[in-house]
Amino acid sequence: MFHAKTPADLPDPEILRTMSGLQFMQAIRDGTLPGPPIGARLNYRLNEVKEGRVTFRGAPGFDMTNPLGTVHGGWYGTLLDSCMACAIMTMIPAGTTYTTLEYKINITRSIPLDTEITAEGLVSHAGRSTGVATGEIRGPDGKLYATGSTTCIILPLPPKA
Repeated sequence: MFHAKTPADLPDPEILRTMSGLQFMQAIRDGTLPGPPIGARLNYRLNEVKEGRVTFRGAPGFDMTNPLGTVHGGWYGTLLDSCMACAIMTMIPAGTTYTTLEYKINITRSIPLDTEITAEGLVSHAGRSTGVATGEIRGPDGKLYATGSTTCIILPLPPKA
């Protein structure tokens, strides 16, 4: 998987008129389409894509710490937002898009720096206008570091100009 480095590297949004969300996410996983720049910046990458389920892998480094030297809550939140919303993306048909309406996270313990974790997003509901998903961040030993939930709004793409 490669990440977009400039706006020109990002996929053309028009691709969503012909690809389902599942196909779009599979293309990012397979390297046919670039991954989002934020994954490279925060050191996580798309790992698995199935209908209604997405996993990311990554490891927080020193650059992701707060003034106390522990992993900043924004890293947990960004990663959980990504895995939960992308799980919903796998459920949307061609001609639609989505955006996060709201999300919540609970950090249960601090991730030790440079520990490779897995973040999993699972869809609970995917309808015509909303999607709901949950997420977890776990360590290599299965230890739970954070949980989350999200609601995304699903929208038709605007007509071509």
